[in-house]
Parts: sequence; C-alpha cells; structure tokens
Amino acid sequence: MKVYSSFIKKLSVLGIIGFSTITYAQETPENWHLLDKQTDNIPGISLKKAYDLLKKHGKTSSQVIVAVLDSGLDVNHEDIISVLWKNDDIPGNQIDDDANGYADDVHGWNFIGGKNGESVEAETLENTRVYRKLKEVFQGKTKFTITPKEQNEYETYLASMKRFNEGKRKLESAIKNNQEEYDFFHKLIPPLQKVVGKELFTERELQKTRIKDREVDNLRSNFFRILDRNKKRELTSEKLIEHYTELSSRMETLKTRLQFNYSLEFDGRKIIGDDPTNLREKDYGNNDVTKRSEHGTHVSGIIAAARNNSIGMNGIADNVLIMPIRNTPMGDEADKDVANGIRYAVDNGAKIINMSFGKDFSPQKGIVDEAIKYAQKNGVLLVHAAGNDSKNTDYFYNYPTALFNDGNIASNWIEVGASSMNMDEKLPAKFSNYGNEAIDIFAPGVDIYATLPDNKYGTRSGTSMAAPVVSGVAALLLSYFPRLTPEQVCSIIKESGIKYELDVLKPGTDDKVSFSSLSKTGKIVNAYEAIKLALEKYDK
Repeated sequence: MKVYSSFIKKLSVLGIIGFSTITYAQETPENWHLLDKQTDNIPGISLKKAYDLLKKHGKTSSQVIVAVLDSGLDVNHEDIISVLWKNDDIPGNQIDDDANGYADDVHGWNFIGGKNGESVEAETLENTRVYRKLKEVFQGKTKFTITPKEQNEYETYLASMKRFNEGKRKLESAIKNNQEEYDFFHKLIPPLQKVVGKELFTERELQKTRIKDREVDNLRSNFFRILDRNKKRELTSEKLIEHYTELSSRMETLKTRLQFNYSLEFDGRKIIGDDPTNLREKDYGNNDVTKRSEHGTHVSGIIAAARNNSIGMNGIADNVLIMPIRNTPMGDEADKDVANGIRYAVDNGAKIINMSFGKDFSPQKGIVDEAIKYAQKNGVLLVHAAGNDSKNTDYFYNYPTALFNDGNIASNWIEVGASSMNMDEKLPAKFSNYGNEAIDIFAPGVDIYATLPDNKYGTRSGTSMAAPVVSGVAALLLSYFPRLTPEQVCSIIKESGIKYELDVLKPGTDDKVSFSSLSKTGKIVNAYEAIKLALEKYDK
C-alpha cells in the first residue's frame, strides 16, 4: 500500500487525481449547446425557440449545401447518411459524368489522396516543412556569412528552427506526463476488466466479483479508493474507465504527432503524387472521403445530423446536405489543398463552407486568398475555427484568415471562438484563441455531443466544435431566408448574438478581463435572436 500511497501523492502533484480532463456527462446535458439562457439557465443557442418562431410565422425551408473541409467523414453513419450530398456522378465508372473535373466524386473529394486509392493520414507541420527547406540552405551559416539578399530568409530559418525545437520539446513533455498517468491506470484497470469479464463495469459489479488473487484484490481496493476521493465530483467506475480509454487514445495521438509532425525526413505528400510547387494544379486526389473520419464526422453532425429521427442526436439545421471535402491530415494542411477545397465547394453548389482547421504559417497564402475571393464573388459564406492555443490572434495569426495579403478583409467570413456552458468567469473555453479584432463571435465549443464513426456518438471540445455551431445557425438562416447574401448572414449572426457582461478568465491565464474584450462583438451566437432579426429585417 505504500507504493500506492506514494503514487497517489505524485498524481496529485501532477494534477491527475483531480481528473480535470474527465468529462462528467450528467453535469453537462448532451444537447446543452442547443439550450436557452432564460429557459434552461445555460448559454446555448436557443434552437427550440428559433424553430418555434419559424413555425409561428409559417416559414418553410429550402435546401442548403454545407461543405465541410476537414479530415474525413463516415458517409454511412446512421445520422448522416440521409443528409449527405450526392452529385450526378456514376460511382466506379472512372468517368467525370458531371464534367466538374473530378471523376467518381459521388460524395465530395479527397485532396490528400493518391490516384491509387491511398490517402494521407499524418503529415508534418507547416513550420517543419519551412524549417526543412531552409535548413538545406542555411545550416552551418551565420549572420556573417550570408549575403544581404539572404537576410530575410535567414531570419525565417532561425525563427522556424526555434519554433521546431520548442514545439518538439513541448510535445515530448506532454507525452511524458501523459505516459505516467496512462501507465498507472493501465496497471489498475485492465486486470479488473479481466476478472469482471466486462470492459465497462459498475461499482456494484466490481464489488460482487470474487477475486482470489491478492494483488488484483488490492487493485480493486485502490480503484474504490480513487472513487471515494472523488465522490464530490460524482466520479463513477464507468467514467474512470472511459478516462483510461481516452488516455490510451491520447497517448497514441501524441506519439503519432511526434513521429510525423516533427519529422524532417517524412513526406506524406508522396502518396498524392502531385507537384507541390504547382499551386494551380487541381486534378489530383481521389474520391475516398472516409479516411481518418472522427473529426469531420463530429463536425458534420453538429451542423446537420438528421433531426427528430429518434436516433442519436439532432443537428442544428433541418434542411441541409453535407458535402465532405478532405484536405486536413494529422498535421498541417497545405495551402494548395485549402484553396482547391474552397473552389471545389463553390463550384459544386455549397453556400456555406465550414473550416475547422488552422495553422501558424501559410507560405502560399496568396493562393488561398484567391480562393476566398472566389467564394466571396460567388456568394459563399466561410466559417472558420479560431484555434485552440489560448492566444490572441490579433497578434498571432491562425491561418487561413479573413485578412488578405493586399490589406483588404473578406466580407464573407466569420471567425469563431469557443465558449462553455458556465455563465461565470469560465464562460470562454480555456483553450480558445481570442482577439478583439480577429474573432467575430463565440459559440458553444466545450463538451459538444455529436456523431462519431461507426454509428457512435460522443463529446468533443474545441473551436472545431464552435465553428460548426455557427455554420449550423448560418444554414438555418439561409434555409428559411434563401435570398440572404453572405454579408447579410454575417451581419445578422454578429448583431443578434447574446452579449454577456461578465469578467472572465482570459483563456490560458488567471487574468480577469471582460468577456466583451475577447471578440469584436463580445457575444455568443444565438439562433433564436438570429431568426428574430432576419424576420424583422428581411421577411418583407
């Protein structure tokens, strides 16, 4: 027992015994992001009130296509399959039947796939790619040995090297900390699962199980001791086991990121077989949008999971088709793929593009700017996640951005930060990026329940979840008010948001600031108020 006690103390120092990373499901209603501040005392988007108002005014909907540029989508998910976009291509005939430039793109396109059917799943960070390229030129050189023309690139080389080394050390530290916690629970939980005969068991089932092995019986005592220490936090055996499962998944993800994101040798793009230097190239990729689909499936469900079908959960918009476009690996997306993804969405009828991805560098930003302007010209709204680095993006960009290289700003763009269900100092998500100029509005993004691959459901957190909440509200507006322009949708969403006059914790710090200082509007998106304003201004 001395070993156990000393390790408990160590876990407490590491902040593990408090289980700050565990999501307590019964404390968070599964649909909290859809609820109402007044009725439910939760800062959700008041979705039921929005639909009631539309019904009261006799409004009917028209179909809206929302493109989801992401990691992939489970196109067979029970709550997604009925809202999946399909074009006129005949599957499997290798002919571009609809003449859009992409053969067999029945349900969208995969810009990070190869013609042989393979797909990129992991890739390096953009900074790694920059550092790798410049290292070949400047390694061994000093400021005294470079030419004046090389000065700017040399400074970029030094900056990228510093970020590479710092990022790698930070990731290695995270792996080490998570490994200690994982190792502890790996020694504790699997033996108990084996004796109970179930992966997920209750306290009663564990208590009733006869255990002859003394060591395993001690593990059972330790297991109950942890539950007892966390009674006030309503920790159950099921939640503890789920936490262990999440730790396992997290460890795998962190190690994969270290292996690929910071590799100076790995080149995931070889699979694609395109010419990375040819930014105008479009005819590459394949039609398999299903690879690495967890993130994209969750995002898509938030926007448009089939409503009122007695399955799983309800998406926000009720007359939407989801167009999956795969452009985001486990690593940083390439500017070329972002630009082509936007253009594909516009050319194939999407009216909203959700982009729950971002990166610190954009070496070919010009090509992305052109695609954003193309979407702007064609009346397509872009919704972008602000990022999860607890940083002020007024000063530190999270690409792509609404700010063009020419100094102009996209008018068809909404940048979204993440809020929680707490109506107190913890209202902004602690991980969310913020910015009085760069962020337009906040939206629910903590413990959001939605679709996962293989007909599963679960909670995820991030501005990646907040952006599709806004995309869902935008789709709802366009569905019932189809004549709205992207600029009008942007204006309605920002003007109608709910303002919270609170002093809150600035994300990533213990500093108190006003919530209104964290974005342009100081507001959280609200579907009811958005519909109400649309009725007042545009239902004539």
